[in-house]
Amino acid sequence: MNEKRSILGGTKNRRSFLKNGVAVAAGASMATAFLSAAPASLAEDESVGGKTQITKGDIAIITFLSALEQVEADLWIQYAELGGATNQGLSPIDVPFKSGLAPAYITGLLVLDGDMPQYISDNTDDEISHHRFLNNYLQSKGAKPIDLSRFAILPPSEVSGVPQNGRLTNLKQLTIDTSWWTRNRSANKNPDLGGTFENAVPDLAKGQHPAIPLSDNDLVLDGSGNISNHLQAIANTAGFHFAFIEQGGSSLYPALAQKVTDLEVLRVLLSIGGSEIMHFQTWSDKAGNATNITDGNLTFPNLNIGVDPNNGATGATVADSFQTNLIMPEPTVFLDSKLGPVSIIRPTSTAQGGAVASVASFAADGLFLDPATGKNTGIVNVLMRLAEEADEAQRRL
Repeated sequence: MNEKRSILGGTKNRRSFLKNGVAVAAGASMATAFLSAAPASLAEDESVGGKTQITKGDIAIITFLSALEQVEADLWIQYAELGGATNQGLSPIDVPFKSGLAPAYITGLLVLDGDMPQYISDNTDDEISHHRFLNNYLQSKGAKPIDLSRFAILPPSEVSGVPQNGRLTNLKQLTIDTSWWTRNRSANKNPDLGGTFENAVPDLAKGQHPAIPLSDNDLVLDGSGNISNHLQAIANTAGFHFAFIEQGGSSLYPALAQKVTDLEVLRVLLSIGGSEIMHFQTWSDKAGNATNITDGNLTFPNLNIGVDPNNGATGATVADSFQTNLIMPEPTVFLDSKLGPVSIIRPTSTAQGGAVASVASFAADGLFLDPATGKNTGIVNVLMRLAEEADEAQRRL
């Protein structure tokens, strides 16, 4: 998370996040039902059942991760509906909807990479599988699965063919933190050690921007059959949002893995977390192909000219901070600067990349913003409470 979110690391500040109203009070009364993520016996015992060492903290972690994977599945389904592959091969988790409904949007996505539709469909498939597996795992341990579907009240794109059922997430009004770009390229700073980082696309971090076409009006071609700059900007926005979402998972799983007691639960987190890292690597590469265009108050800068898009600074350090093909984590300081630089996933501390920090970043992104009220839906309250339980889990020896 960037410096604005790092203040959420402590319990006191997490409580303040809720108390100050960033998460809307609406839906708080529904939280009790969702927070019953484990049987009553867990209130009395430190472990679930007599044949396993899985603890209440392990259950809290798996429950939170399943909830967040449901959120991710919801947003990826929306991307796949509009920009996914139309000829994807079958898989054990076959997506139950028609994809690739907006060919003009796909044209914009193809500028980022010729395989974008397939990658989008595969990422969607993965997130659906993560949520289903984690829920099944909870049930196998005698705990209750999590289901946030009652918060699916947000309107989807109105592009022809898109089912007009409510969604958990809003992809039409995003404020995207792109500091993940410079964070992974830094050779001397680490968010876990207090490092702060600039945005790669400063304008995305200001205002509200659509990452999907809002209606068929956004898909109109010009007389030569070309898409508009506006639609290309929407596709570019999506590309950076893909990486923002998956960067969160890349850090979240290793951060929470440090709190796990049961070795099988640890195996689950390391295994799913590895796929999230693969997602992020893919999207961080594709985002670098976004074209240098301006659409209203949104400009996608040329990141390969050695100029800092935030302040106009130049020099070798600036060039290394923004160069688009530097997609592998640059070796940086870790644990203690005396140990020397090492290439790592960052952040991995609970304060910077834990459950509460993840929910805060999603809320700041605008994912849960209800356009009818201008406020977050009640899902934020529920996710925050689940996140606090996950972050408060302690590894037991």
